[in-house]
Amino acid sequence: MPNQQQLDKIKAGKGFIAALDQSGGSTPKALRLYGVEENAYSNDAEMYDMIHAMRSRIAKAPAFTGEKVVGAILFEMTMDRQIDGQPTASYMWEKRGVVPFLKVDKGLADEENGVQLMKPMPELDALCERAVAAGIFGTKMRSVINAANAEGIKAIVSQQFEVGKQIISHGLVPIIEPEVTISISDKAAAEDLLLAELTAQLDTLSDDQTVMLKLTLPETANHYVTLVNHPRVASVVALSGGYSREEANARLSKNTGMIASFSRALTEGLSAQQSDDAFNATIADTIDSIYQASIAG
Repeated sequence: MPNQQQLDKIKAGKGFIAALDQSGGSTPKALRLYGVEENAYSNDAEMYDMIHAMRSRIAKAPAFTGEKVVGAILFEMTMDRQIDGQPTASYMWEKRGVVPFLKVDKGLADEENGVQLMKPMPELDALCERAVAAGIFGTKMRSVINAANAEGIKAIVSQQFEVGKQIISHGLVPIIEPEVTISISDKAAAEDLLLAELTAQLDTLSDDQTVMLKLTLPETANHYVTLVNHPRVASVVALSGGYSREEANARLSKNTGMIASFSRALTEGLSAQQSDDAFNATIADTIDSIYQASIAG
């Protein structure tokens, strides 16, 4: 069963979830935006050291606490590492009051029927066991919708819930993330199809099965309000999806009950070259702006 104290914190929704789970493919871009060019490291090991240093700096910032940041999504390698000599997940919860999640998907399959399903995860059970042992509360897995294709969206939601139930069996709470690409011309129509499929799948869950949803900020405010209020949903969080922090916050503030789970929008403006004072001031302003947008609805 999930940690009840952590579940209560997530359900209360008094804050947002920090997405610190950039994978190998997205790490170079995240570092570049942080002011670390690719010539600063010569191999993957050095690259991962640098991204962990960035994540650690964020986690140790005075403003990064459970007062405004209710959760943090970690990359597998981050879970396996330490911050100030303490395993990252326990550091997040015990030192910062932040509920730890783990990204578990292994990337995207090729597009079919307008969507990209998740690649197979044959080692998921073993990873979930490691996550539980490390003190992880929940997981996150992402797939992508690139068109308002009914067959594709049905397949993507079915896969998410099938894997979600596997994760639930380990006592973890899965964050189900069928991201809708923000640049597609039929985004609103895709969101209508997604709402219907998510509702149908949620209605199949038993009383002891709880999930979270991570969704692209919708074209119509409060489009997902019925999901926010669904008894099987602990929380509905929003991804920034390429929107600037300013636009993401503006959209989020119009959606009652949704809270942020931003990645790039969280680290926007941070730099490896900043002094600790400048870094901490920047992240404090960012955290406050995302927090205010998350509670505005």
